[in-house]
Order: sequence, then C-alpha cells, then structure tokens
Amino acid sequence: MSLAIGLVGLGAIARAQHLPAIDAVDGVHLAAIASRNATLPDLPGYPDIESLLAEQPGIKAISLCTPPQGRFEQAMAVLQADRHLMLEKPPGTTVCEVERLRDEAARRGLSLFTTWHSREAAAVDLARDWLAGRELLTIRIDWREDVRKWHPGQTWIWQAGGLGVFDPGINALSILTKLLSDVPRVLCSDFETPANSQTPIAAILEMEAQGVPITAQFDWRETGCELWSIHIETTDGAATLDQGGARLRIGGTVQPVETASEYQRLYARFRNLVAQGQSEVDLSPLRLVADAFLNAKTRPTAAFHEDINA
Repeated sequence: MSLAIGLVGLGAIARAQHLPAIDAVDGVHLAAIASRNATLPDLPGYPDIESLLAEQPGIKAISLCTPPQGRFEQAMAVLQADRHLMLEKPPGTTVCEVERLRDEAARRGLSLFTTWHSREAAAVDLARDWLAGRELLTIRIDWREDVRKWHPGQTWIWQAGGLGVFDPGINALSILTKLLSDVPRVLCSDFETPANSQTPIAAILEMEAQGVPITAQFDWRETGCELWSIHIETTDGAATLDQGGARLRIGGTVQPVETASEYQRLYARFRNLVAQGQSEVDLSPLRLVADAFLNAKTRPTAAFHEDINA
C-alpha cells in the first residue's frame, strides 16, 4: 500500500525537491498540501497544519518543509495526532526541542525522520569508503554561495533561529559527520554578522576529531560560482568532495559515481522507516552548529540589503 503524505509548506525547496521526489518514489504519494499562500491543482489544500490533520485522518505521514522557527509546534501537533513525521533540515531551532520530538515519537510508536539531504549526494558514500582505514591528517571545508541567489526574499534566515550562513553550512557539517566515525568537537568559531541581522553572514570554525584539525569556512557573500567543497588529506593521499557532495576527486582524478537524487533517497528511506516501525534521528550536525554559536566571537559587518544597490 502506498504511503499517503501530507506536505506542509510549499516554498522553493518543496517545489524544487520534495514534489518531484514524492512523484518519483514508488510506495509514496502526495495526498494533501498545507500552505498559507499556495495550493496545487487537483489536490486538497489547507491553510494550516491543524486543518489538514483534522480533515484528512487517512493521511498517516507528514513532511514538514516550513522554516525552523515555529516548526516545533507544528511537529508536535503531527505526533500528537499520531502521524509519522519527516523533517526538512535543520530539524529545529534547538537540540532540546528535537530531542522532545524524538521522545514523543518513541512514546507513541511513531516514525520520526530528521533528514540531511546532502548526505545523500552521489559521491558521499564513495568518499566515506575511501576514507575508511586511512589515517587522517587534516580536513578543510569551503562552503560559499550567494545568499541573494539561493535565498531571495527569505527574511527568516536573518532572524534568530534561522541559522544565517549555517543554513547551507549545516549541509557541509552533515556530510562531515557522515564521513567521520567520531563527531568533531568545536574549538572556536568566528562570526561576521550584518548590523541589521541576528544571524551571521559568514563564519569560520576550528574543530578537531581524535586530534585531527578541521577547518570550516562558510560565506554567503560569494558572487561567482558556488564553492561547496571538503578537502581531505591523509597519509595515503588526498581527496576532494565537491559540488556539495556530488563529485569526488582522488589525487586529482574524478571518480565515477551513479546519478542520485538526494530527495528521492530521503523519501524512499522515510517509506521504509514507517514500514519497519523505526525512526532515524541524528542531531550531530545541529549540535555542531549549536556549539559554534556557543563558542562564537562575533564581529559586526555591513548591513545586508536584498537590493545590492540599496
């Protein structure tokens, strides 16, 4: 039987990734939408999650694609209505609230899936396999993009809980924590925060894992091509995972990989978790972000304006 899914939030990420993934994955189908501002033709639409849950008792699974602020209340409403739940990254604004969701899902026997889509990029598993058994020397992360291109008009990213440059940066950290057997420790962090913002536009993190130094640089002011790269040095050669995890170069040679849809893999995993009565809740990327904020030295920088000529 196909798993009926209610999709909450119909913004850019839902339209670009969630809708085509649900359509492509066997064993799941889109049954309803909840969105304040948008609907889809030939599909039940509701203005909020409460209405969807009340009017659609046959929908047993919900995928939340709303901004992280306010998502806890939505997620708890889903679980308390005895529905399975899939969360877009980041799973929440704090570690504590996601732990409460995890405990509520376990108490009710429901599946909770905190997704990290970049872990499903085509070359990530290959990079992890290459790294296994090798002695690490250093890891350098460069994750830079143009916020005006990737988050146009999204004011929530600059508000408390919106993560700022860590919205993309957490993708790199999710890959990092999949590559390594031990979760890194944040030693220090430096933030640059616009004068009119509550979250950083750029950040540098210094971390370590079993004594191996790890540096991460995140920046939303990149105006050229995006740079989503993780460079790994070992005693037995070097490798670079770039294009957000889609390409692996070992010793300068690009490795063949199978084409993979990150979100198709996520929805197939969610389908299987529900069928098996299991959950998958990994908070390690969010913990690194929280630790970075706790350790941050913050420097003010120029105010950010959507209109570059403002």
